Amino acid sequence: MTTNHDPAASRKKRKAEAGRHGPAADSELALARLLQLASPTLPVGAYSYSQGLEAAVEAGIVRDAASAGVWIGEVLAYAVARLEAPVWWRLHAAWSAGDMPRIAHWNELFCSTRESAELRAETLQMGYSLQKLLLEIGAFDAQSLAQLGSIADITFPAAFSFAVVNWEIPARSALIAYLWAWLENQVMAALKSVPLGQTDGQRLLLSLAALLPGIADAACTLADDDLCNYAPGLAILCSQHETQYSRLFRS
Repeated sequence: MTTNHDPAASRKKRKAEAGRHGPAADSELALARLLQLASPTLPVGAYSYSQGLEAAVEAGIVRDAASAGVWIGEVLAYAVARLEAPVWWRLHAAWSAGDMPRIAHWNELFCSTRESAELRAETLQMGYSLQKLLLEIGAFDAQSLAQLGSIADITFPAAFSFAVVNWEIPARSALIAYLWAWLENQVMAALKSVPLGQTDGQRLLLSLAALLPGIADAACTLADDDLCNYAPGLAILCSQHETQYSRLFRS
């Protein structure tokens, strides 16, 4: 069951009221909005989380640039690509249709897949922070904001995809940017905790970023029954991080 709100009509009306000047201007504005969402300066606290990477360093699994690349690449392949990215895609489709029950379903499912208390707290804190920001900056119509504000425990991918839809950012590009922001944060965590040099970090970004377009393409083709984030080593380390004696990060 969907709401009576027509998101496409609302976006068309806002576009006309904004007085934009043709497709090129629309595309440039969408790019600027996407850069804003993917920026490490977005005030959602992403920099304070390592998603188990710090625990992997403590355990000696990640100890140099090569092992950091393996760790980040495997989390990307076995957890993010197989679950978070396709869930993000489904949330985007649900926001586009104004389908609040479907948004709630995928938001709750994603939250339920966070295996440790820290991972769950991370997505809810970042989701809440982005939700609050979007509610306060005055960039959306009242009905869209009411829909956004109605989700009590919003996850980060749900809040991010809301902004993408309402800013009319192309979905595939937005998902690649979402994945890039995750990857950049992981590399920055490695720079701080391994530690690595800036050149090592840029090499990691250059190598792993090449995987992102393929992950985005696969995200929209996976069937619901194929979604999976089976990564027991990650879950164990994330749980161990909760009692780790010395920590820089919150997960």
